[in-house]
Amino acid sequence: MALSRRAFGLGLLGLGVASTGGYFAFKDQPGLQGLLGNRTSLFGFIGGEKQAFLEDPDVVRAIGGFGLELDARVAGSVEMAREPALLSQNPAFLWPSSSIMVDIAKQNGVKVRNDQVVLNSPIVVYSWQPVVDGLTKAGLVTVTPEGQHQLDLKALLDAILADTNWSVLGVDALYGRARIVSTDPNRSNSGFMFAGLVLSLLAGDVATAADLTQYGEQVRAVFRNMGFKSPSSGKLFDQYLAGGLGGEPMIVGYENQLVEWILADPARWTRVQSSTGAKPVVLYPRPTVYSAHPLIVIDPAADRLLEVLTTPRLQEMAWTRHGFRGPLGTFTGTADSAIAGLLPAEIDAVLPMPDASVMLAMLAQFPK
Repeated sequence: MALSRRAFGLGLLGLGVASTGGYFAFKDQPGLQGLLGNRTSLFGFIGGEKQAFLEDPDVVRAIGGFGLELDARVAGSVEMAREPALLSQNPAFLWPSSSIMVDIAKQNGVKVRNDQVVLNSPIVVYSWQPVVDGLTKAGLVTVTPEGQHQLDLKALLDAILADTNWSVLGVDALYGRARIVSTDPNRSNSGFMFAGLVLSLLAGDVATAADLTQYGEQVRAVFRNMGFKSPSSGKLFDQYLAGGLGGEPMIVGYENQLVEWILADPARWTRVQSSTGAKPVVLYPRPTVYSAHPLIVIDPAADRLLEVLTTPRLQEMAWTRHGFRGPLGTFTGTADSAIAGLLPAEIDAVLPMPDASVMLAMLAQFPK
């Protein structure tokens, strides 16, 4: 039976209402924002160790699927949480590399809407096989049954404070006094966290304000021994790889940095492993500290960024391509064969950081 014009018109009207209703029902669904062509640009600051992750084309596409485009600029974690020159730019989000930065940001007037740990990476020490061989003979490095290297960082710090030469520690390939280099603790989180770990190790427990009074000068001596300190964890890691054994014998970094470098070119890592030159080695201080990476939401629009970064897909890419553990410090995917056995599944010797007031008081004692 043929439809009357009135019935046909009502049908079109109903279809239009249904379509419009469907649009409004789905337009606020975060995962469909990109499909509908709605894009929100978010400007914020990130730690340099996360730059490659956010520039990964698949990560960019996944974030775009939530209707977001990021203008993520690299800054030191300490800087982004307290420097007026950065905060005055009104970032929508901050993504530093330590949970303490949330408190420091609040103390500096940042109106934190929300914060959540998205990624984790323990602080490690990067060195070279000849150094590790010498420190193993000297009893400062041990190898676990699974093949990972553990460093007695307190013993190394004692040697550094005693102006001990490398040769005394069994490292005949190097000249001069033993040293370990981190980033600038007033600018970069890896140096910041290393400073807290050094203070706590010297104090024998999680450091307090009283411990800072007692051991602060020794911490400053360790850092004076370093010489130039890079403002960025990424730059320091690049210096380590470029400088080799003679340039950077031991540096402080994040576990994910070597993993990310290996996964970027597994064939290159195979060549390095089979070469006759000095090979990179990751050492796990015992105890160490965990570098939690909290996303600090300032603008409500950045709530969506927090949502996408915690999806299983993004968490898996963060681990399988860039070496970041999940919020609980565990693997969030199947490891590539290139890094099989390189990392412990769990870090069982972790020391809490001193509280923010102790850390800020210590930073004030370092030259800027």
